[in-house]
Amino acid sequence: MVIKTVLDTDLYKFTTSYAYIKLFPYAMGTFSFKDRDDTEYTEGFLNALKNEIHNLALVSLRKEELEYMCSHCRFLPRVYWEWLFSFRFDPDKIHLYLDEERHLHMEVTDLLYKVTLYEVPLLAIISEIKNQFLNRIPDRQDIIARLSGKVSLSNTHHMPFSEFGTRRRFSFDVHETVVAYLKEHARYCTGTSNCFLAMKYNLLPMGTHPHEWFMFHGAQFGYKHANYMALENWVNVYDGDLGTALSDTYTSDAFLSNFSRKQAKLFDGVRCDSGDEFEFVEHLIARYKELGIDPTTKTIIFSNALDFEKALHIFEYCQGKIRCSFGIGTNLTNDTGYTPSNIVMKLSRCKMNVNQEWRECVKLSDDMGKHMGSSKELDACLYELRLK
Repeated sequence: MVIKTVLDTDLYKFTTSYAYIKLFPYAMGTFSFKDRDDTEYTEGFLNALKNEIHNLALVSLRKEELEYMCSHCRFLPRVYWEWLFSFRFDPDKIHLYLDEERHLHMEVTDLLYKVTLYEVPLLAIISEIKNQFLNRIPDRQDIIARLSGKVSLSNTHHMPFSEFGTRRRFSFDVHETVVAYLKEHARYCTGTSNCFLAMKYNLLPMGTHPHEWFMFHGAQFGYKHANYMALENWVNVYDGDLGTALSDTYTSDAFLSNFSRKQAKLFDGVRCDSGDEFEFVEHLIARYKELGIDPTTKTIIFSNALDFEKALHIFEYCQGKIRCSFGIGTNLTNDTGYTPSNIVMKLSRCKMNVNQEWRECVKLSDDMGKHMGSSKELDACLYELRLK
């Protein structure tokens, strides 16, 4: 089995799940898979994937894991973990097939507080099985050698980072090898997004909220007010905890234009996940100053397909201007000498309750290749935001 516990996922899946339960318990959604490389898969791969999806039904939260999360996540109440203790993945809700060009299609539909939990495990499964079918065998010594240089760079320059690599890891074994090394050698590793490995290696579980939270608000309440309402609702649930705001669901320009003084003061900082990081630094600093806020009291978390060399350039650029840290994923957990998978699962449609019509969800990244949604709905979004 690739996935052996519900905790083998990113923390923000649980925080988002709980936010749906609190505010939108009847809302439904569909997550859709996209392979940005248009990989051609085989029937053997598809059968192996179906077998792992069948195995997901056996995955659960263990009692000791429940107790760990209760004691290490004060922002999520015990009642949530007790509900999760009874949660089981339902393979019948996962629909997948290969089309005539052998491209993989996969969708999952359920109540949002449940369906959000499928995304990361499914991506991790696909990545690991793909590597198995390509007969890729990682060299542990080579992985450690590559990792050693990265950790040395972070240690030398006092550069903080966290490990964000569950969804596109080479395999669970490689992921664990990386986290174990970071625990022992990386003095400025602030934690990991993976809750199971955080528990096993006594690291801080890291994460806040994903694009889907903003995509849901955009579909239900309009794109112009989506960022503002998504942050307000996050505060309604977490009362100032988990205070890093994601900026690029509908472009960072749109985010900054309605980033209110209250939100700018309340949130500890902002996550930059696409676009030009150096331009974003200047734009965010300007917005903080416009709102009368000292930018050196705030933090940017950079997480856009980073390697350590690029992170260091950004880190040095930010010195004296604004605090920064880095969420590094694939470059840590899938740097094996083989080309990593470029795969995502995003919220593609949602509705507030079973009686409402489905509404399409879209994402306007600061990187054109990361846009998600039909051209018609993307155009409508751009028009509403006055970007087209």
